[in-house]
Amino acid sequence: MSSPPLALRWLAASRPGFLVVTLVATLVGIGSALACGAAPRWPEALATVVLALLTHAAVNLHNDWGDALIGSDAVNTDRIGPFTGGSRVVQDGVFTPGQLKTAVQMLAMVVTGGGLLLAARSGPGLLLIGLAGLLLGWAYSQPRLALMSRGWGELAVAAGWWLVVVGADFVQRRAFGEIAMIAGVSPALLIAAVLWIAEFPDARADAAVGKRTLVVRLGPVAAAWGFLLLMLAAHGWLLFWWWRLWLPGTAVQALLSLAPGLAAAVLLLRHAREPARLRPAIVLTLVCAIAHGLLLAGAFLQVLMLR
Repeated sequence: MSSPPLALRWLAASRPGFLVVTLVATLVGIGSALACGAAPRWPEALATVVLALLTHAAVNLHNDWGDALIGSDAVNTDRIGPFTGGSRVVQDGVFTPGQLKTAVQMLAMVVTGGGLLLAARSGPGLLLIGLAGLLLGWAYSQPRLALMSRGWGELAVAAGWWLVVVGADFVQRRAFGEIAMIAGVSPALLIAAVLWIAEFPDARADAAVGKRTLVVRLGPVAAAWGFLLLMLAAHGWLLFWWWRLWLPGTAVQALLSLAPGLAAAVLLLRHAREPARLRPAIVLTLVCAIAHGLLLAGAFLQVLMLR
C-alpha cells in the first residue's frame, strides 16, 4: 500500500483534531472585540486565525519531538489514539525527530514573520502577546526546561490559550481589552482540562521516563478530583463575571457546556485507575471545551447583531 502524500502526513503529525480548540479561541477573541464596538478588520481576523493555527501545529510537532527525545511515546502502550500519546509519527517511522525539529523551525519563522506584519498593522502590544505565546510553546517541550515534565505544563497550556483569545481581540481592537482578558479565562481552563484528562492514559509511560505531569505527581484519584475542580472553576469564573455584568447577558448560555464537562468528571472519577476506559470521558471533555468556546463566541455575536 502506498503511503499518503507528504502534505497529508504533515497534517496528521500536526494533530488537526486538536487545532479546533485554537480556532474556537480566536473566535472568542474576535467576537469580544466586535461586541465592544471595534470596527471589523476581516483580513486581519483571517490572518490571526491562520497564524494561531500554525503556531498550535508547531507546538504539537515540538511536543512530539520533545517526547521522542525523552522516550515517553516510545514506551507508551496505554495510549488512547488519537487523543493521547502524541501523533506517533516518529514511532511509526513516518518522520524522524530531526525532521520534526526542522518543521518546527520553519513554522516558527513563518509565524514570526506573519506576526511582525500583523503587529505593524495592529500595534506593538501584539509583539508582547506573540513572544509570550512562543516562549510558552517552546518551554513546554524543550528538554532543558520541559514545563510538561515539571508539573507546570497544564498552567502553560492555560496561559497559552488565554493569550490566543487576548491576541485575537487585540488585533481587532488595536489595544488590550479587559473583556477579552476576562472572557479568555474559562476557555483556557477547559483547554487545560483536555490536556489534564489526556494525561491519565499516558501516566505510566510518563512516570517511567521522568515526565512528572500533574497526574503523575498527584496520582489518579487526587488528579481526578483536581479535574473536577478545574471544570467547576472554569464555569464558575464565567458565571461570576456574568453575574457582575462584565460579560454580556447572553454569555450565560456558555454554561451549557458544564453538562458534558460534569459527565466527563463522573466517568473519570469512576475509572481513574482504569485509563483504558477513559475514551468517552476524553471525548466529552473535548466537546465541553469546544462547545463552551463556541457558545461564548456566539454570545458576543448576538450582542453585535442586536445593535
